[in-house]
Amino acid sequence: MNQETLLHIWQDLSWPSVKAAKPLATGTGVIDESAFNTIEVDKVFEAINYAKTTIGQAVLYRSLTQPLADIEAVRAKQEAVKELKENPALTARISAIIDQAVAQEKDFYRLLFGKFLNSFEPVREINEIEGYGYLSYKRGILFIQNLLSELETIEQPKSSYLQDLFTTIKAFADSRTYSLMKGPVFITENGIQCKEERRHSWLPAIIFKPRILKPAIFLIAIVSYWLLNHFAPEVINSIPPVAIFFSPLLLLYFPIVGHFDREHAINPLRHLFKKSAAVAETLDALGQLDELLSFLKYAEQSNHEVVLPTLVDSDHHRINFTHAKNPVLAKDDKDYIGNDLVLDDDKLVMVTGPNSGGKTAFCKTITQIQLLTQIGSFVPAQAASLTVADRIFYQVPEISHLNDGEGRFGTELKRTKDIFLACTSKSLVVLDELSEGTTFEEKMESSKNVLNGFYRKGNSTILITHNHQLVDFFSKQGIGLDRQVEFANELPTYRVIPGISRVSHADRVAKKIGFSKEDIDHYLKDTP
Repeated sequence: MNQETLLHIWQDLSWPSVKAAKPLATGTGVIDESAFNTIEVDKVFEAINYAKTTIGQAVLYRSLTQPLADIEAVRAKQEAVKELKENPALTARISAIIDQAVAQEKDFYRLLFGKFLNSFEPVREINEIEGYGYLSYKRGILFIQNLLSELETIEQPKSSYLQDLFTTIKAFADSRTYSLMKGPVFITENGIQCKEERRHSWLPAIIFKPRILKPAIFLIAIVSYWLLNHFAPEVINSIPPVAIFFSPLLLLYFPIVGHFDREHAINPLRHLFKKSAAVAETLDALGQLDELLSFLKYAEQSNHEVVLPTLVDSDHHRINFTHAKNPVLAKDDKDYIGNDLVLDDDKLVMVTGPNSGGKTAFCKTITQIQLLTQIGSFVPAQAASLTVADRIFYQVPEISHLNDGEGRFGTELKRTKDIFLACTSKSLVVLDELSEGTTFEEKMESSKNVLNGFYRKGNSTILITHNHQLVDFFSKQGIGLDRQVEFANELPTYRVIPGISRVSHADRVAKKIGFSKEDIDHYLKDTP
């Protein structure tokens, strides 16, 4: 999948945004907007984000919104992570480049996205440019120039993913954009030109230099004065003394020259750099280097054991986790309970149990680990092997809209249909309850049909349900795995164990929130 560059995504923004990338439409990308929100990708990002640069954080966020679906692409990224982990010297050199980029990155964005202030207006915002823009221009172009010079001093990495990133950044030196940044820049009737373009042109041109004082102009004035004084002294002598009173007109030099440079050089160059594919690819490559370092930092900072999952090339989706933990919930909880799951040829897991027992957390752990795997990251587990999913779906009960004319049952069934049509045997599908908003008999019949359809399609399906009769139906046919959340002394242990739960603990939950039968009687007694 060819991802849109971050610079292209940022084109219409006033300043680069870390969370600019969006999930693709249902059936187009690995996750759609509904799964993105349900899996809580924003929280996953916050849990693993150790990128230092804006572009690095934006690349990481884009990876989470549009994860890889190709097993070889994921493997290549994993190999890069392994190389950095095993080569501290290379990691230190790349870290130094990232640190330098952090210090200069805002200058580059100010050049591309900044707005010029009126005369004598003080700078208040990060995207404001004072004066005619000479200083912002010089600082901005140093960002990529320094990146190139630093990268040239680093040893060539071994992994193909890192080699490609290095090649992309180094290739910028051969671009027209880099030639313009390096200079000289020529202003011609045909627009901005670099030195390579001037080799075969005889058109007159003005050479742009990013400074207000132009030595050439003063040199021309001095030479003209000398020539007149030497060959036509009468002209010099004819200038009346009153001319000295017009010397303040020299002050017009600064606004005239400054305005010319800004409108005919700096602004056109800013626009060109912002639209440049070479700049966009170089920025993305830098962000991808920062993303890889973020994975290493995440592993170092984790309170739990982490691993790079083993990727399984299979004709249908498979999962094998040992002591897997939720990346979000476990980050600040050293005592978080891990769980195991093996889903090979069974294809279907049905998770039952009372509310607040950990069913949803378990399913989000599975989907979040699947997601992290497909961006090349470490995952919190003792061991993990799985198939790269072409789609990750997570359906939760939805509130029907007044204008959809279908009610809750119809609204949910539409989403289930969309998932069913878009998924393949290599997809991961999580269904949080099925067929809500109808009678028990109709719910049973509809749920049987839906689950049987997913099972026959061959993808991994995980169902969260309180409907133990539905689970009984499939268990008697030897279809799927039965799992339940464990309770001890009416309290959840947050372990998922074999079996079918036939209790709801509804009264326990009602008492916990203060709305049990006794609470209702008490409220009514106190009502005047």
